[in-house]
Amino acid sequence: MDVPLWFALLAVGYLGIKLFRPPVWLICVLLLSGYLLADSLFASVIDTAVK
Repeated sequence: MDVPLWFALLAVGYLGIKLFRPPVWLICVLLLSGYLLADSLFASVIDTAVK
């Protein structure tokens, strides 16, 4: 069974929000910081650390 990555992330995100009920500002900060880090100089460092 092949599940697209966007669908898996959407499902995990939905369940995480429903189960743990984090504050909305925390979700916004995490999404914004992830978006900004992906387009910065640290992206290559993070990429090598993950691999």
